[in-house]
Amino acid sequence: MAKFIIQGQNKLRGEIAVRGAKNAALKIIPVALLSDETLLVENLPQIEDVDKALEAMASLGAKIKRTKKDACAIDASAISSADLSARIAGRFRAAIMFAGPLLARSGAASFFSPGGCNLASGSKRPINLFLDGFKKFGASIRDEDGHFFLRAKRWKAARIFFPIVSVTATEAMMTAAVLAAGTTVLDNCALEPEIPALADYLNQQGAKITGAGTPRIVIQGVKKIHAGKFFIPPDRIETGSFALMAAALKSPLTITGCQPEHIMVLLEIFRAIGVPCRWGRDCIVIKAAKKIRPYSIKTHEYPGFPTDLQSPYTLLMTQAHGSCLIHETIYDRRLLYVDMLMQMGADIVMCDPHRVVVNGPTKLYGKKLVSPDLRAGLTLLLAGLLAEGQTEIGNIYQIDRGYEDIDGRLRALGAKIKRVND
Repeated sequence: MAKFIIQGQNKLRGEIAVRGAKNAALKIIPVALLSDETLLVENLPQIEDVDKALEAMASLGAKIKRTKKDACAIDASAISSADLSARIAGRFRAAIMFAGPLLARSGAASFFSPGGCNLASGSKRPINLFLDGFKKFGASIRDEDGHFFLRAKRWKAARIFFPIVSVTATEAMMTAAVLAAGTTVLDNCALEPEIPALADYLNQQGAKITGAGTPRIVIQGVKKIHAGKFFIPPDRIETGSFALMAAALKSPLTITGCQPEHIMVLLEIFRAIGVPCRWGRDCIVIKAAKKIRPYSIKTHEYPGFPTDLQSPYTLLMTQAHGSCLIHETIYDRRLLYVDMLMQMGADIVMCDPHRVVVNGPTKLYGKKLVSPDLRAGLTLLLAGLLAEGQTEIGNIYQIDRGYEDIDGRLRALGAKIKRVND
């Protein structure tokens, strides 16, 4: 198992480019199943989860060809299977996105309960939203100890109201509806920018989708979908993470290849807490703050404060002068990492499973830690850059799932970090 060894308290400086959005990449790959033509995906991040998604496509019979380092062509014209293996589906959450296109195309899909970060109560994040939705499209479902078998004799339109706002569920039902007979209406949809980006691509290929990016999406089913070129937009979570890194380390950084409008909630908070920043069409410039003021946040669906930026923001608040409240409203296991920050010297009080009070500023010290999940893992890495002494982080597979060559990119900025194989 690989680990990171970090020597902390080195100022960073320079430019760092944002890679393609992980969540957009994981949703466009299964869309290739909707067409018998070849889909070309560009600006593809080279991360573990994308490798798993492409492996899943290949296991179904699709032909995958890397056209260049960050692009690939997916030919799903000769799909020979509708079964996702446990070895693949059990390791990334977005495996559920394959089910709708498979059902729409062949009337069958089988998969094991998807993996990913365990952020909700229980051993797995629930998939009831997806199963209930597929039933409304006409699928029958058999569950054999977490191995789901879905069949649909007739794939028809549905009316679906999401009891909770979910990005992946919105995208899964939208792609499932493209080839369904009739008009599908989705209500209480997520608003994240990856959703209209996906809808725009599908509309260019013959779909009839309106309302993407609003709470109601209407899809008029069509008989055929073409395939074309999809350029993955920049990762807004990576953008925000790099901005928070620069602010916490008080390091002047320029973040390029990003879309600042997608993290406006964070940039406005920077103005409030005294972090100098400015931005243009596709870049953000962060300067060192003289003094960081505390600011309480509550996570919320887009365009609110992203749950995926909550942990690095909490790290930033350990360097603020005063106290603030961090309220996590999306996932009930997302605050478990704070114990590790406390081991490093952070003054954090756990109020309940959803709220912590952060008191600052505090000095952090290097420790041996294990990455618990993707976003918390990156936060521990950033904490190691901030801390005095050496920090060792194990289970970095979790970090590699979502951040391409993170250690190499940080070394280019002046960070002292190395990857070591046990």
